[in-house]
Amino acid sequence: MSSASQPTAPQPSGQHRTQPPGQNEPPSPAPAHHHDVPASAPVPGGHVPAAPDRDHQLERALPTVTHDDPSDPHASIYDHGFLRAAAVTVPVALADPATNAERHLEVLRDLDRQQVGLAVFPELSLTGYSLDDLVLQEPLLDAAEQAILAVVEASRELMPLIVLGAPLRVPARNRVVNAAITIHRGEIVGIHAKQHLPTYREFYERRWYASGDDVCWENVRIGRTEHQLTPHQLIEVPDVPGLSLFVEICEDMWVPIPPSAEAALAGATVIANLSGSPITIGRADERKLMARSASARSQAAYIYAAAGEGESTTDLAWDGQTFIYECGDLLGETERFPQGPRATIADIDLSRVVAERRRMNTFDDNRRIHAERLKEYAGSRARLLFGVEAADEISFDAWDPDGDSQPVGRPATGPLRRKLDRFPFVPDDPARLAQDCYEAFSIQVAGLVRRLSAIGGDKPGGTKPVLGVSGGLDSTHALLVCARAMDLLGRDRSEILTYTMPGFATTEHTRSNAELLSRAVGASFETIDIRPSATQMLKDMGHPYGSGEEVYDVTFENVQAGMRTDYLFRLANHHGGIVVGTGDLSELALGWCTYGVGDHMSHYGVNAGVPKTLIQHLIRWVVAEEIFGDDASEVLQAVLDTEISPELIPAREGEKAQSTESSIGPYALHDFFLYHLLRRGYGPAKTAYLAHQAWGDVDAGEWPAGYSDADKRPYSREEIKHWLTVFVRRFFANQFKRSALPNAPKVLAGGSLSPRGDWRMPADATAKAWLAEIEREVPGE
Repeated sequence: MSSASQPTAPQPSGQHRTQPPGQNEPPSPAPAHHHDVPASAPVPGGHVPAAPDRDHQLERALPTVTHDDPSDPHASIYDHGFLRAAAVTVPVALADPATNAERHLEVLRDLDRQQVGLAVFPELSLTGYSLDDLVLQEPLLDAAEQAILAVVEASRELMPLIVLGAPLRVPARNRVVNAAITIHRGEIVGIHAKQHLPTYREFYERRWYASGDDVCWENVRIGRTEHQLTPHQLIEVPDVPGLSLFVEICEDMWVPIPPSAEAALAGATVIANLSGSPITIGRADERKLMARSASARSQAAYIYAAAGEGESTTDLAWDGQTFIYECGDLLGETERFPQGPRATIADIDLSRVVAERRRMNTFDDNRRIHAERLKEYAGSRARLLFGVEAADEISFDAWDPDGDSQPVGRPATGPLRRKLDRFPFVPDDPARLAQDCYEAFSIQVAGLVRRLSAIGGDKPGGTKPVLGVSGGLDSTHALLVCARAMDLLGRDRSEILTYTMPGFATTEHTRSNAELLSRAVGASFETIDIRPSATQMLKDMGHPYGSGEEVYDVTFENVQAGMRTDYLFRLANHHGGIVVGTGDLSELALGWCTYGVGDHMSHYGVNAGVPKTLIQHLIRWVVAEEIFGDDASEVLQAVLDTEISPELIPAREGEKAQSTESSIGPYALHDFFLYHLLRRGYGPAKTAYLAHQAWGDVDAGEWPAGYSDADKRPYSREEIKHWLTVFVRRFFANQFKRSALPNAPKVLAGGSLSPRGDWRMPADATAKAWLAEIEREVPGE
């Protein structure tokens, strides 16, 4: 562990969890009702032993909140910008398409009951990949065609958009292609042919198949209908906003410029990869690296399904790996080498994909550079959209069981099938949290070191950090940052000038903590009682309190806050220092600070990029790493155990002391709202839906390490709606404070509120549209 005298910052401890929760449980029979479906969404058949405790943990990692009434605004994920997708591997009956078709349909019927909108199977899933020369045999090709027709016919009653693999004949070229066929509601809506055919090491595909780009727009006949082949087709679903599907096959992912990259620039938001891919040591990680990279660079979802059980092991082996990525984040994966079918089922956030691309202007710049190549994609997409009758458009609405072929509305989908953080700024995984705390603390320290170095604070006796300490979370953490910065600058911590300035409501507990911590870290400490000067100011102003009346209004509070900041600035002048700001990101979002000569202002802020919910974990991390010794750690724990309060209004005898969260609402919810507004750009309706999924059940999901059991609580839809309204009103009303922020480093990828950084907003904008959406679309009961 690091000690206070060592200038190098401590490294985080612990190991990262590599297995995402909630998607790899063994299959079980399909449930009768959607709300009974396990969070991992298994498909029928097969079993892999798994530790009961781990199964329980994985199941609890996902949301559990459900609404059965389809008319409820929170009943269906499809009303909130999500797509439920499945990456499926099934045991293959090699060279037996009829059996494979029935195995596909058995799985698809279960996925239909789970309201899955897109199901992706492995490469050549209707025949098997490892056929070698058998793939050129007419009986095999005839049987594959019949198997496709069987799935097409059965799909009329199934919800999912189905993507499966089969070899197809191209009569005009006397060739066979390795194809992915997309099927929906009794129609073939697209056929993609594999473009890149590996003929190296164990692969010999050019022996059998024509390249997809060499047979573009050629016809294939399936049953009585002809269909065009193209590697450039985008499949759009009109009633699922943001869903534009592109299909590539196995090796297409492995080349320097994969087809999916061009397709994403052309508008594809979801990439499906049907893969054969025999397994060797290390290849599973390479597949995930490729898919994650494609997903992150293209700001897309990437669904991957590999062949597994039943493929020939004459010279190779197969592991049936499946996983889903979204914008570089792993949503879920199944265990490898399964016996029986497996499905990674996850809810893809399409609105996130669209929003990320909208913000990332270089994405469209890249499209412009490659515009000539992308014309092929745009052309095939137009043919698809305008080449079908309106009644035949792809739709994920539920259908009338009496068979009148009319949609009857969205199905209730049950809980969200993706891990959802209650604290989006605070990782649940202890190792990831430790890493984030290390980086956040180091960024804050580096920012202050650079600022002090630039103004003569890089040597003993130079510019001094000056800060007010109250015994609360923010000033406590700011002091820790100052102490570490002085270590790195080679200066004595006694050159940190800390002041506690008790006002009319300051308690001995917080004042004592401020003093004890200052002394524990070696800072210089003084007390300045602001009550006489504040009383004089109130008297000079003619405020009732100056005449002895107990009037505790906003003026009464701000006189104290302003007095403290005024003293700090003059003390900095007097002692050759700079005022180090302590206010955090959450307070800036809510405007919970006194403008101008108040806690809003400083010479340099260290906490402005850190939300309240993370600051407490930063302090816990400092304690765990023993950076400042036992005496400081003891005080830090006392600070963590103290309720957040501005301590500006005196409590009468028998009354509860002033509480920040009682006034403006729980920071846990406000930080949740802030993240989804600032980083994701979501509106109130979707934010409220996600909040209810994350906070509706106290026993579901994970809690950050060190979070007190006593503080764990759920929030109802009524509470969420109320506090979301408060957040929106305050966020809009207080932009004028954020427009005049002092300098401070950005800390989180989730964003900052600096007018010179992440957030630019007119200070006189109205919240009318946001509040109207809350009233119109956010349920309150």
